[in-house]
Amino acid sequence: MRVNRRQFIKVTGAGAACLSLVQLELDLSPVQAYASSLKIEGAKEMYSICPFCSVSCHIISHVKDGKLISTEGDPDYPINQGALCAKGASMLSMTRNEHRLAKPLYRAPGATRWEEKSWDWTLEQIASRVKKVRDKDLILKNDKGQTVNRLESMFFIGTSHADNEECAIAHQLARSLGIVHLDHQART
Repeated sequence: MRVNRRQFIKVTGAGAACLSLVQLELDLSPVQAYASSLKIEGAKEMYSICPFCSVSCHIISHVKDGKLISTEGDPDYPINQGALCAKGASMLSMTRNEHRLAKPLYRAPGATRWEEKSWDWTLEQIASRVKKVRDKDLILKNDKGQTVNRLESMFFIGTSHADNEECAIAHQLARSLGIVHLDHQART
């Protein structure tokens, strides 16, 4: 970005004026509060819970015309006191990012390119592959003849992008398949 002499003088003058006001100990907090309220004017304020880990920090969300326009930590909540971790703070940008994938991508074995697939095709592939492995490797009984229904050749890992309820359902699914190797990557 190129700045000409006139723009430089304007910016320098504005900066000097602001520093002068600070030196005079003027309280600029009402001006800051008013400026920040312009961003969310006319929006509906809703309280939510950050879904990324078990801490469950409170988030204040602002919705306008059916779109999420602002998220911030709840300063009145005693656990996070308005602070959010990097994942919680990025919630707004994750909902708006134009690079966010909207369709499943698949790369066939040996292929060099990804191709878009439908959700129906993707879910069918996952289900058939899980069933194939389970049918092949399920251990019904141990050496003593006791029923164990164990699947040791498959691993299940959870994600911090799932909320607690989704993680509970995923855990129940993995256990119902007999999967014994489970982990979760939501550690900090």
